[in-house]
Amino acid sequence: MGVLTTGMGGDSLSLKAAMMRESLQKSQTITDSVVSILGSFDHRLSALETAMRPTQIRTHSIRKAHENIDKTLKAAEVILAQFDLSRQAESKILRGPREDLESYLEAIDQLRSNIRFFSSNKGFKSSDGVLSQANSLLAKAILKLEDEFKQLLLSYSKPVEPERLFDCLPNSLRPSSGSPGDYSGKNPSNNHAEHHNSSLENAIYTPPTLIPPRVIPLLHDLAQQMFQAGHQQQLLIIYRDTRSSVLEESLHKLGVEKLSKDDVQKMQWEILEAKIGNWIHYMRIAVKLLFAGERKVCDQMFEAFDSLGDQCFAEVTRSSVSVLLSFGEAIANSKRSPEKLFVLLDMYEIMRELHSEIEMIFIGKACAEIRESASSLTKRLAQTAKKTFGDFEEAVERDATKTAVSDGTVHPLTSYVINYVKFLFDYQSTLKQLFKEFENGDEGGSQLASVTMQIMQALQTNLDGKSKQYRDPSLTHLFLMNNIHYMVRSVRRSEAKDLLGDDWVQRHRRIVQQHANQYKRNAWGKILQCLSIQGLTSSGGGSSVAGDGGSSSGVSRAIVKDRFKTFNMQFEDLHQKQSQWTVPDTELRESLRLAVAEVLLPAYRSFIKRYGPLVESGKNPQKYIRYTAEDLERMLGEFFEGKNVNEPKR
Repeated sequence: MGVLTTGMGGDSLSLKAAMMRESLQKSQTITDSVVSILGSFDHRLSALETAMRPTQIRTHSIRKAHENIDKTLKAAEVILAQFDLSRQAESKILRGPREDLESYLEAIDQLRSNIRFFSSNKGFKSSDGVLSQANSLLAKAILKLEDEFKQLLLSYSKPVEPERLFDCLPNSLRPSSGSPGDYSGKNPSNNHAEHHNSSLENAIYTPPTLIPPRVIPLLHDLAQQMFQAGHQQQLLIIYRDTRSSVLEESLHKLGVEKLSKDDVQKMQWEILEAKIGNWIHYMRIAVKLLFAGERKVCDQMFEAFDSLGDQCFAEVTRSSVSVLLSFGEAIANSKRSPEKLFVLLDMYEIMRELHSEIEMIFIGKACAEIRESASSLTKRLAQTAKKTFGDFEEAVERDATKTAVSDGTVHPLTSYVINYVKFLFDYQSTLKQLFKEFENGDEGGSQLASVTMQIMQALQTNLDGKSKQYRDPSLTHLFLMNNIHYMVRSVRRSEAKDLLGDDWVQRHRRIVQQHANQYKRNAWGKILQCLSIQGLTSSGGGSSVAGDGGSSSGVSRAIVKDRFKTFNMQFEDLHQKQSQWTVPDTELRESLRLAVAEVLLPAYRSFIKRYGPLVESGKNPQKYIRYTAEDLERMLGEFFEGKNVNEPKR
């Protein structure tokens, strides 16, 4: 069974193998046939492709032609659209800007766009002609724009009335009746402390509206078109001519005058002083209000115009600034005199106050010359003030006025110098700053103290010289006592005490006392000799009377009478003269009277008590004893009252 099975299996496999060989042969035959057929197809397709190639080329050309036609049509549409926009812009431009300024500006923008389009499409046959026509139209449009800018700026540029400017000031700086003339009555020196105590540095100033805000954007757009067209110079000229004349008129209405150096030199001091006071107010108004307002307008109108805004502002303000600063220069360069020091300090002070604002408002290269002019004036005022200060010290020492102070009172020079020094202390911080500019490393305070002491010493030196005019030594000392006491009292009651110090005050108080003592010695020494017991003893011949326990034993009645007679005559002479003399300070006057009474009255009472009976027991005692001690005290109360100051000096 197993063998049979094996044999049957082998036949089957042989059969299958034979069948597979037969199938493979058929497949090979089919493959060969297919290869043959495909080869035939490839040959035919190659022939077909060769036959179709011309048709394909023609089809591609036709497609490209269609594409080019589409592009050309589209380009033509764009060009036609530009022509249409150009016609619309031209129509608006020819109508001018008056009817509709915004549309006019839009038309110019459109025209610029068209010019850019045709400039970048030079292949267009008529592009050169179109560009020429568009540029010509644009030039005409800009000219009309210039005229419109000028007219619009002119119609809204009006001078600012003084009343409007005053309303923009802090209350403390407004004239009482709101007119420029009210400033002329104010003495800047007298008002100095008042103004600076009111914290003006922190005061609020509100610059006036010079051009309505709604108009500024239109003017900006017009200016921008001119700027883009390269008309910067025309824009500058139009703006300068229009705004500068309006600014000058505003200042003229305020009261600003154009004065030359010769005008200033010929002017009377009272008039010039008033004009200087006005100038200080005008500078503050011009810088803080008018120039600040002009700067704001320029910044808004010429925003993003490079430096054109600075140039326009400089051109507009240059003439007005020159008028103001030239007056200051004329004062600074004028002949120096002591009374000018305070106005020079006022002027220096206002220039320093305005310095930071001038630097901020007149910013930029175009305004450099104006900034330098302002800075130069400040320095010149400081130099002149310092020299005037030095001149004053010399003038005090050399003063040779022959003004007769016959009553020994305070000399006009003393009161003038002391008032001068008092005024200086209203400017203490300014003077310290001024000295600081000229003294390296010094804060200015020590220099001010030194100069003040020198002035006071110069005054004393001059007073010493003037005191020698008196023939009466007692009046000499009374004069010096009065004047130095006035100096001490004035210093003690002012800020000068802090600067000069207590040592100065105490030293000069001792000098006052020394002159008071010298006055007593010279005026009353001789008359007190009449009340002395020396020389009363009789050397024989004359009658003598013992009185009251022999206290007057051996004393000559005749000599006693002569003493009383001499006393009466000398006291009456002193009373006549010294009731005409003056001690103006009440406290000093009473003190001096008391000092005299403390010496005179006890001596007189003692003399009468001791020797009066010698006279009273004889004939006509009232002829010799004319006064009681009380009479003398009453008459002393009439001394130093200056009852007849016109009495010739004795």
